[in-house]
Amino acid sequence: MSLAIREAAGDADLATYAAIVNAGSPEDPTSVAELRWSDATYPGGLRLLAERDGGAVGAASVGRIYVHPPEYPYLWGTLDVLADARRQGIGTALLTRISARAGADGRAGLHIPASAARPFAVEFLLHRGFEEHERMTALRLDLAGLVPPAADPPTGVTITTLAARPDLVTGVHQVALEAFADIPGGDEPMTVGDLAEFRARDVDRDSIPADAFFIALESSTGRVIGYSSLMLTPGSTTSAWYDMTAVLRAWRGRGVAVALKHATIGWAIGRGLVALDTGNDLANAPMRAVNEKLGFRPLPDLLTLRGPLFGGMMTS
Repeated sequence: MSLAIREAAGDADLATYAAIVNAGSPEDPTSVAELRWSDATYPGGLRLLAERDGGAVGAASVGRIYVHPPEYPYLWGTLDVLADARRQGIGTALLTRISARAGADGRAGLHIPASAARPFAVEFLLHRGFEEHERMTALRLDLAGLVPPAADPPTGVTITTLAARPDLVTGVHQVALEAFADIPGGDEPMTVGDLAEFRARDVDRDSIPADAFFIALESSTGRVIGYSSLMLTPGSTTSAWYDMTAVLRAWRGRGVAVALKHATIGWAIGRGLVALDTGNDLANAPMRAVNEKLGFRPLPDLLTLRGPLFGGMMTS
């Protein structure tokens, strides 16, 4: 049986790539449209297909970590191999190839996601020098039968949407600049980027509906003090992820986040969605408490593993 690894190119390859990813990592699905968005917004990445006897059995990628600056010393990698092709050296071959790309780019290593639901994937990476770098508690809110909750903001706060007030995006960016710095996890704060990058990644995407992008305003001044947005799950018409819920420090603990989340839940129920997914770092106790109060149930943890370049690849 021969194994060939080649770059995924064209929509047919991307569809095959997405199918393998969705089979191997269903908690983090993708689509051709999502992959095209990534290529346009963050060019320079690499996607690979592993083919055995002419059929695709594995997929891998390597590229910039969106929430870190371009010079961050690690790249993001993914590895997925179809169930009946595992333990045959395909994952190792793919890891060697994405390591070569990261090494050629002068990087120190890779960050690769894995779900606690698939311990074999975690063990694969641990046995190749990777270590757990970050752990997120995955959560799901089942919407079937739920009555839309009232989005009652605290006194002095008004809630609107980005669809109604697109002029507020600069204020949303200012909230993100403060809030991202406080999100626990990893070895350095998440990077918001300038307004253009923030808009491209977190606002102006087809998968982020503007009418589901809720914004909290200080009523007396009209200043943006918080926001909550949803991202539709690639390839699904019935589920979405919480892309972000953020509130300025001075307004935390007053019910702003709960009101924003109630608004997004109401939107999702009204659009016929059946589930909302989210994730919180284990150290993010305040948001974990909010989500528990809202009725989210736990799913298997999501891990990010950090490791060295594999296969003898060294940085220059």
